Amino acid sequence: MPHPHVLLSAAVSLDGFLDDTGPERLLLSGPEDFDRVDQVRAESDALLIGAGTLRTDNPRLLVNSAERRAGRIAAGRPEYPLKVTVSASGDLDPAARFWHTGGAKAVYTTEQGAARLRGELPSDVDVVALGPELEWRAVLAHLGEAKGVRRLMVEGGGRVHTALLRQGLADELQLAVAPLLVGEATAPRMFGAGAYPPGRLRLVETRAVGDVVLMRYVPTAPGVEGLATAADRRWLGIACELAERCPPSETAFSVGAVVVAADGTELARGFSREGGDPTVHAEEAALAKVVPGDARLAGATVYSSLEPCARRASRPVPCAQLILAAGARRVVTAWREPDTFVAGADGSRLLAEGGAQVVHLPEYAPAARRPNAHLLGAG
Repeated sequence: MPHPHVLLSAAVSLDGFLDDTGPERLLLSGPEDFDRVDQVRAESDALLIGAGTLRTDNPRLLVNSAERRAGRIAAGRPEYPLKVTVSASGDLDPAARFWHTGGAKAVYTTEQGAARLRGELPSDVDVVALGPELEWRAVLAHLGEAKGVRRLMVEGGGRVHTALLRQGLADELQLAVAPLLVGEATAPRMFGAGAYPPGRLRLVETRAVGDVVLMRYVPTAPGVEGLATAADRRWLGIACELAERCPPSETAFSVGAVVVAADGTELARGFSREGGDPTVHAEEAALAKVVPGDARLAGATVYSSLEPCARRASRPVPCAQLILAAGARRVVTAWREPDTFVAGADGSRLLAEGGAQVVHLPEYAPAARRPNAHLLGAG
């Protein structure tokens, strides 16, 4: 399973602070927003906080509504989402309320941190050692593959939010902006200084929740220098889902494709054999829906569950050339084309020679192969 959908959630002051420097926690939200957060928790598979937040706030991190917990059970889900924290050092208090309330818990740490924690924490806590270093991509991969987490709600603190956004791993931001100012230079902020992925975030919702304003954003900027962003993973996941809609074939792959403008606007989508045409490819079907000469194609990304073809028997122009001719210069794919039908195909090379940037996300290859299992033999 690919990385989960990563939602960053926080309440901030008008000047961007998470708290003040006083001894007591500054309450930025009101009852209405606390209830909204409880609903988002109930909709999530896992809740994550950093070790600093665990030490400072000593939270229980629960779904408080009995009705919402009952709804989770009725839907065949655990009463509470998985609770997760991350600590490279393993410096965590075994008496914290986090470990002794709710359902399943996990802590992601290093080998050194795991040696410190095992035997100290309650026996039902899963201590996951990820190696000598703690990397966020490894944390998310394990949550998706080993824990089955599809939706992860991250509730702090600022260092965690900063790391996930800077590394392009956040899929959504939910900020509750409180009508007050902190004005203390040393108070904790939502995001720290540093380099972030380029481009503007897209505002998808704004509404009043009591006396705070909820603002929801999604990152849209494409990756740079061959790196992928959360937006890339989201769109490639959609392409893989589109591949499942292909009419079955014994002589062609099932592929899905989406064309997305630089500002995050979807321009078109398509899938193999769409509309009853037994020879149309996914990228071809999607590009055919974009108005020729659309200026947005020059900055667009084509997401395809399979590497675009470099040669094909059914049409004179392969999909890699169609993409270049359309003007798109960035392609994100999940699965390299095997030699099942065309030996030695290398659409990535053809795209690169034409000036396009190609990004492969192999963690999505299993999803891309799934609708083609009948063509690949066992597995």
